Amino acid sequence: MTSSLPVSFYKNNVFMLAERFFIQDESTTLKLHAHKYNFDIIFFSQIDPFIKAIASANDEDLFVVDLDVLHDLHAVKDKRNMFLQDLLKPLPDNRQYVYLETAKQGSRYLLQKMLLDTNCMAYAEKPFSSEDLVDNLFNLFAQRKRDDQGKILFHGISEWLDEPMLAEHKISLIRHDDYKTLHTQVKFSLPDVVVIDSESYKNAESIAEIIQKNIAADPSLEIVMLQTSNDNALSERGVKAGFDVVMMHQTNQITTAQLINRINKIRTNKNLISRDRATGLLNKVGYKKRAQERIYEADKAKTALAVVIFDIDKFKTINDTWGHHFGDVVIKRLSMYLGQFLEDKYLLSRFGGEEFVMLFWNADHDAVMRTLNDIREGFNQIEFEIAPGEIKRFSISGGVAFYPKHKTENALFLHADEALYRAKTGGRNQICE
Repeated sequence: MTSSLPVSFYKNNVFMLAERFFIQDESTTLKLHAHKYNFDIIFFSQIDPFIKAIASANDEDLFVVDLDVLHDLHAVKDKRNMFLQDLLKPLPDNRQYVYLETAKQGSRYLLQKMLLDTNCMAYAEKPFSSEDLVDNLFNLFAQRKRDDQGKILFHGISEWLDEPMLAEHKISLIRHDDYKTLHTQVKFSLPDVVVIDSESYKNAESIAEIIQKNIAADPSLEIVMLQTSNDNALSERGVKAGFDVVMMHQTNQITTAQLINRINKIRTNKNLISRDRATGLLNKVGYKKRAQERIYEADKAKTALAVVIFDIDKFKTINDTWGHHFGDVVIKRLSMYLGQFLEDKYLLSRFGGEEFVMLFWNADHDAVMRTLNDIREGFNQIEFEIAPGEIKRFSISGGVAFYPKHKTENALFLHADEALYRAKTGGRNQICE
């Protein structure tokens, strides 16, 4: 059972130059696991077609090289021994690579250092299970994804930071001077890191604990004390008062670089827990955080938002009739179709099952309703081949709510959910508000 799908059904690709006995014998299993995580694996056993494929690949794709296959290919070619560094030279140097090696190779420090100097993104030691390899490749996709902006909330002398350097890494700096309202600013701006300089801390020694004790506090939020002088007693008080990190200021560039490194790790971890692995879209956790940010931004910009919940009509019947695999195909196709309508500051999430949530920025009521009906009618026209020569079409229903009529993320979702219920009980294949 297939559908009329674009050539690139999966969001990303892994191009793999693989040693047969470790990898390609498991190619079917690897592909099945990869497809669940919304990427495909394309196998190569010769280096020339592998290099040719790299030239036309997307920037988001991954390139995996089994070190053993390079040795084997060269041995077959001219029966001479070569250093690994020479074997890697044909690989285009404008890409980064995931290297697969044996445990014996991995124990050699000089070899590992050489890999670092040869466009190494990551390495893995064989043998490994198909599930482990696919899961780690998915993590690499997540680490490279930088679609959300990092934030630092600073209380104190923020001139100690290099703002152009932060901007280069898509990190914004929010200054807040009043320690008495710093904890409420955390709730609204949702930063990755809160930085408080040591002089300001002396006026508000409980502020870190006040921020952390909020039941809705982000567990990944780091609270950093920035010291300008070596004072061990002050550092000890800061740690006991709830600061995650005590950082000594050296230069603007060093302090900024340290914060950038911390935020990159935080953003990677957030991305891993905020994405639906089957579609690559935001999951419920990821959507809620970003929706709160959009509402905060919309309030400052005095602009309107719209939140719509889409649901595939009679999805249980689809699963029961043609199987869960075909149901997954329909879900993936809808996720790709909805993604075509995303614009700057829009959000798209899969909440689970057949339910998708979309947030529109700067949402004119009539224009949004026209777009939603265009989306609904467009999905109705997508053809799914349920058997050779037998075509089926499916429909979606939607419920929509508008901000600022509904003020919070929860209020918007609940109203949209009520509207979706009316659309379903009123005959399906329609949008209600």
